[in-house]
Amino acid sequence: MKKILLSALILTLIASATQANTVINDRGFISVNTSANAEIAPDIAEISIAVQTYDNKSMQKATLQNKEISDKVIAALKSMINTSNGDYIKTADFNASPIYSYNGNKKTLDKYQVSNSVIVHTKNIDKVGAMIDKSIALGATNINSLNFSLSSYENQCNDLITLAANRAKDRANAAVKTIPSTITGLKNMDVSCSANNSYRPQYRMLKSNMMMADGAVAAEAAPQTTIEQGVVKIYANVNASYYVK
Repeated sequence: MKKILLSALILTLIASATQANTVINDRGFISVNTSANAEIAPDIAEISIAVQTYDNKSMQKATLQNKEISDKVIAALKSMINTSNGDYIKTADFNASPIYSYNGNKKTLDKYQVSNSVIVHTKNIDKVGAMIDKSIALGATNINSLNFSLSSYENQCNDLITLAANRAKDRANAAVKTIPSTITGLKNMDVSCSANNSYRPQYRMLKSNMMMADGAVAAEAAPQTTIEQGVVKIYANVNASYYVK
C-alpha cells in the first residue's frame, strides 16, 4: 500500500512539474530595442602639455633646462586653476633618453632628450585658451591633446537609461495590443551608456612657431587662442524582452 501511495505521489509531482514547464514554455515573448540621447555642454577640460629639451653633450644640462621651463609652466598653470573646485595638475610622463643616429652598423650619439608631460584637469573651460597660450609663451613645446567631458556624466546616463527603458515598455505594450495580448513580466534587459565628444581638438605646437624674428614671444601680444568646446553627446540603449500571454 505504501509503495502504491509513494508511486502515486511521484507521478503527481512529475505531472505538476511537466505542467509548470508547459505553462512557461507556452508563454511567448517580445523583444524591443530603444535608445535615448542628449547633447550637453561640457564642464571639464583636460589638456596634455609637454616640455621637451635637448642637449648635444649632457643629459644633465637637458634635464636642468627642462626642469627650469617645466617649473615655470606648472607654476603659471597652478595660478589659473581652482583646486577647491576639483581642478588639479598631475605628471603624465617623464622621459630622459639618448638619441642616436645610424650609419650602416655604426651608432653615433646625436643628442640627449628630456620630456616632461603634465595633464591639467580643470572646470575653468573659459581659461583653456589662455592656459595654452601661457604654457607656450613660457617654453612648452607640445600641446598633445585637449579633451572635454561632463562632471554629471553618471547622472545623465541614469536619466537617459530610465527614459529608454520606459520607451521600451511603452513600445512593447503598443505592439502586443495588436495581437491582442498582454505583458506578464520581464524576461531580460540589457542596458548601455556611452559618450562621444563632438569636438576633440589635438594640438602640436612648437615654441619656434610662436616666436617673432627679434625673439619676443608672439603669444604675449597676440589675442587668446580661441577654443570651441562643442558638446558631449551621450547615448543610452536598452534591449528588453517581455513575456506575453
